[in-house]
Amino acid sequence: MQIPRRISVGKKTYDITRPQTVQDPAAYGRTYFDENRIEIARFDNNGNAFEQGEIEDTFWHELTHAILYDMGHDLCANERFVTAFANRLSDAVNSAKL
Repeated sequence: MQIPRRISVGKKTYDITRPQTVQDPAAYGRTYFDENRIEIARFDNNGNAFEQGEIEDTFWHELTHAILYDMGHDLCANERFVTAFANRLSDAVNSAKL
């Protein structure tokens, strides 16, 4: 799948940027709710390029954060839940047959 450059969630539109790395060395991506921006890193902090599957999983993960934030849901900050939900969403989308 191709990662979009912009996506709308509720009344917000998020710009999706692809920096070399993100600020948190343990993270592949980050959602900045106040800036309406989602970052998805191209490389880890050792300079290794992320594989396409990792990039797609990160996109679904950050999108899940944005959706839960829009809903005002406490689970927005629960990394364990967001990861589990995003993994299932990614698997479902990838299994879709046209």
